[in-house]
Amino acid sequence: MAAISFTTHIQRPPVPLFSTPKTPKTKLRVSTQASPTSQVALSDPFVLQLAEALEDSLPSSYASSPLPLQNLRDSSSEALLSTPWPSRKDEPFRFTDTSFIKNSQIQPISHPPTFSSILEDTQIPNLVIVDGFVVSFSNLSELPDGVYVGSFQQLSEQTVMERVSEFVSSSCRGDLFWSINGIGAPDVNVIYVPSGCRVETPVYLRYFANEGSDEGSNKLPLANPRVLVLVEKGGEIGIIEEFLGGDGDKCYWTNSVFEVVVGEGGKVTHSYVQNQSLNAAHIKWTWVHQESASTYELVEVSTGGKLSRHNLHVQQLGPDTVTELSTLQLSVGDQTHDLHSSVVLDHPRGYSRQLHKCIVSHSLGQAVFDGNIRVNRYAQQTDGGQLTRSLLLAPRATVNVKPNLQIIADDVKCSHGCAISDLEESQLFYFQARGIDVEAARKALLFSFGAEVIERLPYNWMKKNVENQIRELLDPTTNTGSA
Repeated sequence: MAAISFTTHIQRPPVPLFSTPKTPKTKLRVSTQASPTSQVALSDPFVLQLAEALEDSLPSSYASSPLPLQNLRDSSSEALLSTPWPSRKDEPFRFTDTSFIKNSQIQPISHPPTFSSILEDTQIPNLVIVDGFVVSFSNLSELPDGVYVGSFQQLSEQTVMERVSEFVSSSCRGDLFWSINGIGAPDVNVIYVPSGCRVETPVYLRYFANEGSDEGSNKLPLANPRVLVLVEKGGEIGIIEEFLGGDGDKCYWTNSVFEVVVGEGGKVTHSYVQNQSLNAAHIKWTWVHQESASTYELVEVSTGGKLSRHNLHVQQLGPDTVTELSTLQLSVGDQTHDLHSSVVLDHPRGYSRQLHKCIVSHSLGQAVFDGNIRVNRYAQQTDGGQLTRSLLLAPRATVNVKPNLQIIADDVKCSHGCAISDLEESQLFYFQARGIDVEAARKALLFSFGAEVIERLPYNWMKKNVENQIRELLDPTTNTGSA
């Protein structure tokens, strides 16, 4: 039987190495102009050095960036002044060791890729984002009138510009990694849907990593892609995010921010697939604002990355709001998969459902789930549910789960549940009694465990791709050293 461990192992990290661009370094603007002495005294030198490197790495167009983008960078810089690098003494990172990143030579990527290879086109509107830079887009002409997909800096419609600027300028929402993205993002990629507009085909965002060091190298290129989705009253759209590694198992760090604003009566269907290099760090923030009677649906499948952490925050800002979250995490190697989620309900008749599943099939693999659903005083007649289920398939495989259901309102219908186990012997016996060998039975049971989430993906072609990927990862013949 696999062991279930709830202990932490803290190591004193060695002196970190750090790599900065060759351009002359300048003092962090906020540290010399806007910060009290007391804040500077509390600053983490490593974080400040990283912030300076990010500022130095920005493209030359930084000086002429629109005011909202400059405000984003300035406020992010200021937030880092009193924000230390997280350690396992900090509760949100108690089970997640980020020293892998800190002990690397972090190299912010300062320019778009120069490769000339032709990326496979799709039949739906799509953006290709490489190392945080948009390098191509196609089929955008198929989108309805008034829908905008593209760069914030190239947004010319004044009304849309003003509306989008309200959200681009505000940055102090998340943690240190949110602020790092706020400084280092070369631009904000905007998806705007006007009032009453229903977009029939999804917008496909494909993220690639071109810069990357070889396995065993201490260099860690850093990319900061940032996306803002703004759906006005009654609008609807589907968004697909797929994170893919480059050639081989390269070492790199993708630090992504995805912000969603769903207007009254609007709907966003969000599909998120993470299949990065097994030597990569993947940290992602998803921040969702939902107005009255709006719907947000997320289906996530995460299998890649040496360190993968998804910070997910959903705020219901009006009554009759629907939030559905489904996640599958699979760790087949020396990987850490971490989901920290928060759903805040402040208004009557809110509806929330969260399903989290994870499979850890390697003795050095681990998964972390910290899910919080908060039902505040005025969120009466709320219907909230949370379920997390985990499979541990190897000795010393680890999962740490912390489901939270905080209820202040008194007229609610809420529930939550948690289960951690290996495959049940009775299930395997059922297959064997019908002439099916153990290995085939295990693969069938494992795939069916994850299929509950995969089936919620809204597009058949995407389901098929993810199914094939999961089957390949779960095949024992390709999963060496899992025991």
